[in-house]
Amino acid sequence: MAQQPPPDHIKLIHNLNLFKIKSRDKRGRKILKIIGKHFPAKSLNADLLKKYLEVKVFPKLERPFVVVYVHTDVCKSENFPGFSVLRTVYDAIPINVKQNLESVYFVHPDLQSRVFLATFGRFIFSGGLYAKLKFVSRLSYLWDHVKRNEIEIPEFVYDHDDDLEYRPMMDYGIESDHPRVYDAPPVSTYSMRCIS
Repeated sequence: MAQQPPPDHIKLIHNLNLFKIKSRDKRGRKILKIIGKHFPAKSLNADLLKKYLEVKVFPKLERPFVVVYVHTDVCKSENFPGFSVLRTVYDAIPINVKQNLESVYFVHPDLQSRVFLATFGRFIFSGGLYAKLKFVSRLSYLWDHVKRNEIEIPEFVYDHDDDLEYRPMMDYGIESDHPRVYDAPPVSTYSMRCIS
């Protein structure tokens, strides 16, 4: 049996609303929702995260499930743990949980994530995870797989989706998604998301 993380760490991770197993997709599979913006990359190490998942998340995923990962407003320096941490956590997932994972819906991927995963995804995530990855550039495409009223999506995600409808070139990194430059000419800066 997995060793329990300290109770204060469990509470901390739980209060972040980082992982939620709630509702089902249109095919009846459980949904594990992950909000990337809530991830405290600077203060949460891979070992603690693995222990939390072993105790609180993996036991609830004994049947087929999907992941809805919301990448909206993730900033590499603030709330992105890095691909090495993701690989460490992925390697720690029990084989039965990996087999039960049927799809990963990656909502609002930025240009950097798309390029990195297209280049290295097959090597980093062995065992077919890359083949299960589906980029979802708009929430309307997510609703093809998940009923809108079945999953709680934060308001900032809807706001970003509205911005993408108004400025579609943001999807491809051709123009900035930073609010201060909405009236400026297009610039190629997927990294401007982190500017305050």
